[in-house]
Amino acid sequence: MELAFVYLALILALAIFLGFELISKVPATLHTPLMSGANAISGITLVGALLAAGAGDKASLAMWLGALAVVFATINVVGGYLVTDRMLRMFKPRGSNTAK
Repeated sequence: MELAFVYLALILALAIFLGFELISKVPATLHTPLMSGANAISGITLVGALLAAGAGDKASLAMWLGALAVVFATINVVGGYLVTDRMLRMFKPRGSNTAK
């Protein structure tokens, strides 16, 4: 059990380091397309969270953790799309007024 925890902690540490290094090297012009791709992946995460929430019994820990995952995944997806929309509006000319 302890060895598995060490492996998982090592993978987490490497993922944090790699993610930081990759994100810090992304130029601003590529940020919006990468955000859109990340939003699509977050949508898949939301589907997985819904499946996890429905897999447990009525009062099981899996159901509550799945419901919490649904909430966090939804916040992530909605927030990602809002940030992407805001960044895309930054690239539009200032004189163009488009009604929403």
